Amino acid sequence: MGKIWNRPQEGQDRRTKDMVIYRNIVSEELSRELFSHFIRRQEVVKCWRREGGEWVIRDAPFIDDWSEEDYAFLVTCLKNTVQTGGFVYGAFLDGELKGFVSAEPGLFGGEHKYIDLSSIHVSEDMRGSGIGRTLFEAAKIWAKDQGAGKLYISAHSAVESQAFYKKMGCREAELYHQGHVEAEPYDCQLECPV
Repeated sequence: MGKIWNRPQEGQDRRTKDMVIYRNIVSEELSRELFSHFIRRQEVVKCWRREGGEWVIRDAPFIDDWSEEDYAFLVTCLKNTVQTGGFVYGAFLDGELKGFVSAEPGLFGGEHKYIDLSSIHVSEDMRGSGIGRTLFEAAKIWAKDQGAGKLYISAHSAVESQAFYKKMGCREAELYHQGHVEAEPYDCQLECPV
């Protein structure tokens, strides 16, 4: 994949060797249609669980996928993120959305100066291609421009998902966001310096 450029701007796109285009996603294009070629599916076999104050890997087989209701909720959330000044950024191949990341506006966590990375997903057919890394790095640049010291991630506990976050430099959050813990008790609460 190509180098990360500084400060992705509204309307700016980035082409890489394999013709993936990275750009901001605007509110007007956020619809179910945008996700028509996006494959959320993830086969999960093992997950990280916190037991007795320690992190352990446990069998937890299931298939994670989105229903039409999930897509409708996602579109609503992403529109809200854009309309409130947050960051929604996508990876497109041949005009089809293949990955996206979102970060919410506003700092929290006092001296930690967190910005909430509210989502990052890569279509099943493009995982392992570097799209996730590029999206994550773009979110870090945006967060730093907002005055953040760290990204905060309430992350899926699947072993594969956690391996990605570890490669990105994430570690367990020093301060947990209670709203995220209550909403997704099996998620791993992470942070990453920007």
